[in-house]
Amino acid sequence: MNSISVRALLVRGMIAGVIAGALALAVAYFLGESQVDAAIAIEEAHSHAAHGGGGGGGEEEELVSRTMQATGGLATALLVFGVAVGGIAALVYAYALGRIGNFGPRATAALIAGAALLTVYVVPFLKYPANPPAVGNPDTIGKRTTLFFLMVALSLLLAVAAVIIGKRLAPALGNWNATIAAAAGFFLAIGLAYAFLPSFDEVGKDFPASLLWKFRLSTLAVQTTFWAGFGLIFGYLTERLLVSGTGADARRVATPVG
Repeated sequence: MNSISVRALLVRGMIAGVIAGALALAVAYFLGESQVDAAIAIEEAHSHAAHGGGGGGGEEEELVSRTMQATGGLATALLVFGVAVGGIAALVYAYALGRIGNFGPRATAALIAGAALLTVYVVPFLKYPANPPAVGNPDTIGKRTTLFFLMVALSLLLAVAAVIIGKRLAPALGNWNATIAAAAGFFLAIGLAYAFLPSFDEVGKDFPASLLWKFRLSTLAVQTTFWAGFGLIFGYLTERLLVSGTGADARRVATPVG
């Protein structure tokens, strides 16, 4: 894989990431921000009650308005995330194409997007789900954040190990049985991690369960939208490059080295 070929995929990955980020932004704004506003209202009510219901003279002036957070801040975060993650996914795609099975450009893009959604978000989310404002002990936020990223790293490493083991088992067991065995090993290892890593139950008794459920579903919907959009868009762009494109560059991208 030469540098020109990798660059062509990298650019398309970043473009697909920006577009997928815009789709995720729409879902986050229309589906998630109302849940955040409701949680903030509960948090402010608790703060007001803790101060004896007095005036707001002791309140600190917010540095960034809530409107800016819900619009410009959210857009910046998701679009930058889209560019960065899209570029990383494109590099993974450049390595994986032709090495993980006899899949075409679109199928490979879909597999990578689905695997990323599962390993980077769904697996850590099931152990350490996102919390809205007014939920969670501020004293444990550092520990919870560290454990969440530890779960992300563990999920990625176990997924890579499962792919390697599946490929090595395939000659003896066949592709289907080897895939099942590798997947079973992955989920068994994740289950053990769930069992041994600490959990946190910091939801207040007066916080509405329905609001917490809707907030967490909205965060899952944002990530699902991003990765589904990325897989479809990146698959389309790479197919145009590799199948519809002409010239030696397209052939070099489609043929892995080593």
